Amino acid sequence: QVQLVESGGGLVQTGGSLRLSCAASGRTFSNYGMGWFRQAPGKEREFVAAITWNDQRTYYADSVKGRFTISRDNAKKTVSLQLNSLKPEDTAVYYCAAAFRTYSYSWGEYDYWGQGTQVTVSS
Repeated sequence: QVQLVESGGGLVQTGGSLRLSCAASGRTFSNYGMGWFRQAPGKEREFVAAITWNDQRTYYADSVKGRFTISRDNAKKTVSLQLNSLKPEDTAVYYCAAAFRTYSYSWGEYDYWGQGTQVTVSS
């Protein structure tokens, strides 16, 4: 079992920044690829970013590339998502997720999920 708890969401103006964090507990964090997904009202959950478990390669959705940065600290068992140059269309609940020794753009491939944190970007 892996427990994930997100934090750092909030209300920000267009062009602003936020830093989301996800704290993990339970099994060996370093064995898990980590992903961030988001879901806006009335829309499907979508991939945002992922970082591999072994060599920390990063992957991003085209919509956030160049604005968001994913990182992880295996010693602290945390994964973070830095959100810069925020736009109203970034408004959503953001979820972190863990996948054992893999990563994916598909939310169905992840084994564990946090409860989500709300990000609201005002225009």
